[in-house]
This record gives sequence, structure tokens and C-alpha cells, in this order.
Amino acid sequence: MRILFISMPSVHVIRWIENLKDTSYELYWFDVLGRGKLETLDSVYQFTDWKKRKVPTIKGEYFLSKKTPSFFEKVVPFLEVSANEALEKIILEIQPDIIHSFEMQGCSYRIFKTMKKYSNIKWIYSCWGSDLYYYQQFPSHLKKIKQVLQRVDFLHTDCHRDFKLAQQLGFSGKHLGVIPGGTGYKLDELQSYKLPIADRKILLVKGYEHQLGRGLNIVKALHSIQKKIGNYEVVVFGAHTKVIEYIQSNQLDFKAFDRHGLSHQELMELMGKSLIYIGNSISDGMPNTLLEAIVMGAFPIQSNPGGVTAEIIKNGKNGFLINNSESILEIENDILNAVLNLKIIEKAAVENSTIAIDRLDYYNNKIKVIAIYKDILKCE
Repeated sequence: MRILFISMPSVHVIRWIENLKDTSYELYWFDVLGRGKLETLDSVYQFTDWKKRKVPTIKGEYFLSKKTPSFFEKVVPFLEVSANEALEKIILEIQPDIIHSFEMQGCSYRIFKTMKKYSNIKWIYSCWGSDLYYYQQFPSHLKKIKQVLQRVDFLHTDCHRDFKLAQQLGFSGKHLGVIPGGTGYKLDELQSYKLPIADRKILLVKGYEHQLGRGLNIVKALHSIQKKIGNYEVVVFGAHTKVIEYIQSNQLDFKAFDRHGLSHQELMELMGKSLIYIGNSISDGMPNTLLEAIVMGAFPIQSNPGGVTAEIIKNGKNGFLINNSESILEIENDILNAVLNLKIIEKAAVENSTIAIDRLDYYNNKIKVIAIYKDILKCE
């Protein structure tokens, strides 16, 4: 069986593909965004460096792309090789049995024309983050989302919300189930990095502050209650510029790492030392960092856009849900409630340990991933 993966370079895609290491499947990866090689198994054949100009660069192209992006999108195929053209060439070369695309806007849109032409090839789409929930509100995106979902044969989601949403938007194929985007975690190997709850002195913050992320509100909340949180150390990871500038301008004694400041392994180790993890956004799927907090025993305080977080966090039992991502006061109260009630945190750690074993174990989810492709070939 030949499987062609189409995605941006991502640790989650790497971890997904590595589940297939010991299978007899022939694995291929198409660098649809033209960002270069994927650091994955040597056995994965990679199609990179495909972007080529058809004509020399024309003056004003950049200006046109910024001012009239929808028009420029129609012009691009005349200027350079498109992802659709590159994919068609790959299809003719390797004759894949299955094409599996991850993410909608950057990856799946780009291949729709070719996938529609080769309707006999089975297409899996893995829904990530805000693919459907956020972008459905924009008419130009909604049209493209519906086109892709009507062509897609199989859907993988990391939450139940997005399967229901996909059905509402026209998906009529088979749902492959709910599996975390990064598939799972090797729980036994991570155990040594987990400190006892009583020894944890870090409040860990996801510092995304962009179109969807609202990490700055968390930092502002912690600034406001600084004197009430005692001797806890505040550590911010994945911090965007606005968050770092706020910390510096207010001379806060918070440690901040930018988007590339920590490796995934370093972040997992930090989670294992943290008492509380706080993540906040106006849109997301099932946040991978939330799952990592659950696995590593950090008490999660997480926003709940579209009700996804509530699929795994029962408010007040194994974490706290942020109902209003823009409310600094609500975030303040959640943090104080957690810090001042260590018994809740201890009980949550026990509850989340069970959830990790039942739903987030690498080896259990690996079996599910391998089975997906076997099952698809049976669907004629």
C-alpha cells in the first residue's frame, strides 16, 4: 500500500508518520508549502524543491499578492508551478492508494483541484485546530471548506465537535474516530520527569498572542495577582513579541521563551515540574499542550471555544475551563482558586492520570493509526 502524506512540516505529522515505522506500507511525503525536508523516518520518500517559475518574476507581484490576494491566487498558476500541478505529477509517478492531507487552509485547499480530478484515489483529511470552527465564518473560506469536505472520503478529528461540524458543512464520508493530532505519549518514559505535586513551584503559561491566541490576557492576570500567588515561578513558553514586550516593559520577574525557545522534549520536562498550566485562545481544536499538561500532571486551566476542552476537562474536577477568553478577571479567579486549593490539584492529577492511560497512550493510539489504513483499503 502506498500512502502519500501532504502537510506542513510539523512535530505532530512526524509523530503520526512514525507510528507506521514497522509496517510494510510505502510512505511518501509532499512538501506542499515548499518549506523543505521533514525530519522523519529515512524510509519516507520526500517530494521537496518542486516550486519552479514558469516565467521570470514580474514587477509588482508582491504588491498584487498583498492588495488583491484572491485575484493573485488566480494568476499564480501562470507564473509558477502550482501545488496542484506538482501533486498531479507525483500521482502519475507513484500511483498512491491513499492520500492523507493534514490541515485545511494551507494544505488541503491547495490540492483540491487535483484531488477532484483523481476522484478514484481515497482521500483522508485530518482536521486541525481551527480549520472548520474558526474559518467557517468567512464566506470565501466556507465555500472552499465545503468543496474539500464533499470530496474527502475519510475524516480524522482530534475532537467530537469537528466531526459534527464537518457533517453540517457537507461531509458524508466515514469518520475514522477521535485520535489526538500527535497520536499519543509514551507514558512510562515520561514518568521520571514528573515531580510530586507538593514539589511543583511553576505556573506555566502558553504565550501565543495572535489572531486566535490570547496569552497576553493570562500574563496580565498573573501581573494583577502577583502578590497573591506567593513564591511560585511564572514561566511563559511560545511567547509572541507582544507578550515578551509586556513582561519587559512592566519589569515582571517572569521567565519567557519565544516560539523556538524550547524543544518539545524540554517543554514536556517543564510540564512535569509545573503545578498549573494555563492556555487561552478564542478558537482551537483539542489543544496538544493541554493534553501534554494532563499527561505530565500539571493542573490545566484552558479556554473552551466551541466546547472542545469540555470533552476532556470537567470544570472543577480535573481542571478549570475559561469561559470568556477576553476576561482577565475570570483568569485571575481561576488561577487563585487553583493555587489556594491544592487538594483539588492533587485529585485532578489522579483523574488525569487515568485519562492519560485510557485516551492518550502512544501504544494504544498507534494500533488505531495503523488500523485506519487497513480499514480504508477494505472500503470499496
